[in-house]
Amino acid sequence: MGAFKAYDIRGIYNKDFNKDTVYRIGYFLPRLLPCDHVIVGRDIRKSSDEIFEYLCKGINDAGVDVWNIGLATTPLVYFATAFLKADASVQITASHNPKEYNGLKISRTGALPVGENSGLRDLEAMVSGSEKAVPSAKPGKVIEKDIYGDYVAFQKQFLPDISGLNLSVDCSSGMSRLFVKQLFGDRPHYLNDEFDGNFTAHEPNPLDEKNCEQLKAAVIANKSDVGVIYDGDADRMVIVDDKGRFVQPDYITAVIGRYYKEVRGITGNALVDIRTSRSTTEYLENNGFPVTIWKVGHAYAKMKIREIDGVFGGELAGHYYFRDFFNCDSGILASLLVLTVAANLKKEGKTLSGLLDEIVRYANSGEVNFKLNNKDGAMEALRAAYADKADKGLDFDGYRVEYPDWWFNVRKSNTEPYLRLVVEAKTKSQLDAHFAELKKIIEQFD
Repeated sequence: MGAFKAYDIRGIYNKDFNKDTVYRIGYFLPRLLPCDHVIVGRDIRKSSDEIFEYLCKGINDAGVDVWNIGLATTPLVYFATAFLKADASVQITASHNPKEYNGLKISRTGALPVGENSGLRDLEAMVSGSEKAVPSAKPGKVIEKDIYGDYVAFQKQFLPDISGLNLSVDCSSGMSRLFVKQLFGDRPHYLNDEFDGNFTAHEPNPLDEKNCEQLKAAVIANKSDVGVIYDGDADRMVIVDDKGRFVQPDYITAVIGRYYKEVRGITGNALVDIRTSRSTTEYLENNGFPVTIWKVGHAYAKMKIREIDGVFGGELAGHYYFRDFFNCDSGILASLLVLTVAANLKKEGKTLSGLLDEIVRYANSGEVNFKLNNKDGAMEALRAAYADKADKGLDFDGYRVEYPDWWFNVRKSNTEPYLRLVVEAKTKSQLDAHFAELKKIIEQFD
């Protein structure tokens, strides 16, 4: 089924999946994750209410209760799953995708993810199979649960004194609006802070820099010390620095390392994905954080960070994971830690942009997408041209080929029809030359 991806269930609603699919997901979910109740939250997309209705009907017909926590960020659902010790939860969201998309993110005991290698393929087989859904003689109920107060209290543990910071905050018309004003108050300059399931102002994907243009302009106009933008379900965030520059999210992983070392006095293992800049990994290792590089995606990261007993982790896509948060990702929590660093820098007469200029020591392409007919052919051609001559390589989630003064990662998207390429080199001229060589090979397979 096209909506079942590597990390979650997602697609264009009423095209890739519909209410009947959702009903069957609800019905068979308790068979995958034995439980007597399922926590369910949802975002403000136009289709979320219908999906909620049919998901609950399926769960109830399986004889299981729904604990409805209402409108929710995805991290709120993770928090509720762990805090309330639930064995199953679902967040109805398509995260950063355009308005016509929707989906379901499923978690199990301890807020562990249900991905393709941890049950999602089994659920897909049940949903697409021929077994009929027979309503239970003792159907479940929908029970309202108010978890907001507990979650706000949890987040406030990490809230710095931001009274001296001039902030600009873009909620992307999405779910971060539930909590940011309770945390930051009325002082920041807010953008797109009302719910809008059509995402009229811009798509809720801050990783695409064009969706950060409003925030970049606001930071300059307001003379802000920092700008923060969240994605649609608030599990990701992106920073704009005091110069109005979009900050590549893997660099923020280094800033979070500074928070743990200087504010909390904590060092230890850190997790990054295979696309992460050497600027970040070298900064972290030089500051007492041995780095593990792993696969892209929350379903993989949450398992690996537990395995290595990581303090925190970060991805190029703007997901940040925290031991402090049940090893889950949270855009709002990540922003609180970055704002702590920014506030401390300002007290010292320094800026976030100055710190970033110290961290970033290499020229980086960011992730560039190629829509290809023959992605496998392109990947093998690159491997043949470069892998044998490399110093070292990582052969998972695509592969990463490393040379002393440059490297690249190439991988197929798990959720979209793209071949993705990241290139990094010591200088901009080296980067441009290597990128051109790689692009020439890739485009032969268009």
